[in-house]
Amino acid sequence: MMNVLKTAGVAAGMLVAASFAQAEELRIGTASLGGAFYPMGQSISNLVNKYAGDDISMVPVVTGGSVQNPRLVGSGEVEIAITNNNLAVLAIKGKGPYKSGAIDMSAVAALHPSVLHMVVLEGSDIKTIEDLKGKRVAIGPAGGGTLGFMNFLLPLHGMSLDDIVPSFLSYSDGFSQLSDGNVDAAFALSGYPAGAVMQAAAGNKLRFISFSDGIMDKALEKNGAFKAVEIPADVYGTAAPAEVIGVNNMLVVPNSLSADVVEKIVASVFDHLDEFQAENANAKQIDPANSLRLAIPLHEGAARYFEK
Repeated sequence: MMNVLKTAGVAAGMLVAASFAQAEELRIGTASLGGAFYPMGQSISNLVNKYAGDDISMVPVVTGGSVQNPRLVGSGEVEIAITNNNLAVLAIKGKGPYKSGAIDMSAVAALHPSVLHMVVLEGSDIKTIEDLKGKRVAIGPAGGGTLGFMNFLLPLHGMSLDDIVPSFLSYSDGFSQLSDGNVDAAFALSGYPAGAVMQAAAGNKLRFISFSDGIMDKALEKNGAFKAVEIPADVYGTAAPAEVIGVNNMLVVPNSLSADVVEKIVASVFDHLDEFQAENANAKQIDPANSLRLAIPLHEGAARYFEK
């Protein structure tokens, strides 16, 4: 009898082990700490772990950000990631930062917009981007979207990175350095409110760097993926609202990822949008209808959900 029970126990244990072995853990590429991508990935992971079933789990991974994330999807280092619309287009075409080769990926869903926070302490003599010449500027991690925006905006002002003293820091570290006076300005491409900026605003009065006359129009004309966004004064306690440049974000996956898995991910998130928005402030800016107007094609699994 004991041998029978022992055999039955071993068999049961093997069945449990097999069920765990079948669970697929997905890594979602986010960005550095202090921006909006990491908490966004954390909230998405929570919903997937709660609603997608026992065969799928998800964990957020700190990465360099929106520029690096398509590369991580292409190399298989993450199975899903957050990036900007304009970068997604460049990635599938093998252009811009992805000239080494096109990435075989597709869209999953539209997320919140990211805006370029260009911030100084209120008493700073830096008013416009031109005033950054010779200044110490925290511009986010080297693989992040902020650097891409800087490389786009600086030439519109007749400048390049050589005209500033850049520090490649996480958003948290960059805005901490701003508070401590170790850099003159801090930039972050992030949804708003951004944790790093909120933390800096808790102990300091902040001000946004302004665009010179005509530069915003020039930027939007040059790249149709970008848009002007107004950040209300009460978001960071600034003296006035700020007009900033922004871009919509999306989730991307490799085309090889199972359509059934992708559909479960999308359903886990968008069937529970109220819960998502209650947990994550940036999720309140998500419009599900935008998932049908993305700059790259939807993955088959996502199309099943949004086009039904």
